[in-house]
Amino acid sequence: MFGDSEDVQLDWGRWYKKAIQKSAEQLWGAERWIRQFPDRLFLDRQCSHPFPIKLPDPKLAIYHRILVAHDGSRRCREVLGGSGSLMIDNSRIGEAHLSEPFTVGQVDANRGFIHVFDDTTLDSVMNTLDTISDFTQYLAKKEKFLNSGKTVRAAGEEELLAIYLHDLNEHHEHDFIIKGNYDVLAFQEGFWEKFINSTERIAQVEANQISYSWDKLIEKFAFHAMTGTEYFTSGRPLRDQEKMYRLLAREPRTRRRALAISLHEVLRRSIDSKAPWEARVMLSQNPNDPIYVFLALKRKPGLSDDEYRKRRSHLLSGYCHAAKCTYPQINDVVGIATEDGNPQPRSEDLIYLDTSAWGKKEMQRARQIKEQLGILKKVRPTFNRTYEYPVNHSGYIRRTPL
Repeated sequence: MFGDSEDVQLDWGRWYKKAIQKSAEQLWGAERWIRQFPDRLFLDRQCSHPFPIKLPDPKLAIYHRILVAHDGSRRCREVLGGSGSLMIDNSRIGEAHLSEPFTVGQVDANRGFIHVFDDTTLDSVMNTLDTISDFTQYLAKKEKFLNSGKTVRAAGEEELLAIYLHDLNEHHEHDFIIKGNYDVLAFQEGFWEKFINSTERIAQVEANQISYSWDKLIEKFAFHAMTGTEYFTSGRPLRDQEKMYRLLAREPRTRRRALAISLHEVLRRSIDSKAPWEARVMLSQNPNDPIYVFLALKRKPGLSDDEYRKRRSHLLSGYCHAAKCTYPQINDVVGIATEDGNPQPRSEDLIYLDTSAWGKKEMQRARQIKEQLGILKKVRPTFNRTYEYPVNHSGYIRRTPL
């Protein structure tokens, strides 16, 4: 807890050492252990339940150090007013923090950058960048910006976030685009308020509502995988299945919106369609993204649950193989199938094909499956644009269409 004496600097120094400095030591220790012993991670204190997901090679992995310091926002708000967000000054390093209350920089410049969030800024960042891809991209860009050699001061984390979201770099990614050659950059209050009250942000929040159905799918698939309650399963351990859930989860918010819209359109079409099923194959402009196959299958009268699910899974697998034949340059194929219309409750099937190591034999088999099922014979491509900010009146840059 942050002390409430009349000596704010004394209270700050004590709080900083306990809430930030001591926690930073724990962070560096945890990182050191993960790098040295990635196979010795457990979910419980007794070390009886191993971490179920295989971590990437420590030499290739990217580590983001995040520290959440509680109760600082409350005291900051009482003393300085405003949102309570801790100020940022990257010229403050180590013991220099003790002389300036409510300001954070680099805890130790020689041991790796730490993102220090407080109660206020954690909510602001996580509610705005609420996918792992959007969040980690911000962390990486922010760390690079604060380590660029320029002195950067900001009234709070949310002000930096607003600056980051305002522009795009040459790769069409959000970034800190600062025109002009400056040694010191200062961002006062106001950028964040302008962003959250902008027409663009309001329209974005509304447009994103449909995208959260994608989040619910991820949660549902992951829950049944973790609890072993899947209807059909390949029998492989979660460690081997993890990649397909990671592909779903790595989609940023704007693309989740596009994917959810596409899936919902398949379901809407299936309501009035006389065909036994409706299907769609969805691509991305990025060749490293997976192909998605969406399938809504009608249920024939008299079919048992088991027969229907087997038929649906078989058809979805066929579509995934056919999609690979149609777009052989794509390595990852993800299929999602469900009932037609809007039944309650609804069931879903998930299939993943990793075709990165496929040879002539696998491609020949896929072509045979495509011909036997008679699917994807005539593919009629359509192109849709999904903008991060659906309107553009007060200056925020639209994302490149997906």
